[in-house]
Amino acid sequence: MTNEPEAELHPGYSSAGAAATPWAEVVAVLERAEMFWISTVRPDGRPHVAPLPAMWLDGALHFATGLEEQKGRNLTRNPNCVLTTGNNTYGQGLDVVVEGPAVRVTGLPTLERLAELWTAKIRWPYDAVEDGFRHRPEGPQPETSGVPGEVVPVFAVRPSKILAFGRGDEFSQTRFRP
Repeated sequence: MTNEPEAELHPGYSSAGAAATPWAEVVAVLERAEMFWISTVRPDGRPHVAPLPAMWLDGALHFATGLEEQKGRNLTRNPNCVLTTGNNTYGQGLDVVVEGPAVRVTGLPTLERLAELWTAKIRWPYDAVEDGFRHRPEGPQPETSGVPGEVVPVFAVRPSKILAFGRGDEFSQTRFRP
């Protein structure tokens, strides 16, 4: 979603007189958020949900995960996923839900920009390589990594739909489609 999508307020799930959430507010939440919850589907149809950091860049939400992790295995079979962020306070805030297929990111220019975002935003240093990230020795090391210098795949979710749930004086549900 590089162009501003049209906002559609769902009146049945919004307070009387509520307005659709502006796209700029949704983007601000996606850019500010450090942690998201990713939902994927296991082969038998059961859901799998896990927290992970993600970065909004060029109209897509990006995250890194090993292919041996449950979410990585699920995405290999079914790339459709949902990423959510927001807060856990009932009376205030804006929760955002991003739906779409996860696609592997390759190519140094984009991966270098993403590695810079990871370092600046959450102080997790990665080196960008042609097909993903490599952990730097001075950064956090995953316990599941058995191979030094192992490449961590990076995925992009270009939204097929985004939902924004506003809370406060007015409650609103806004849908955005590309």
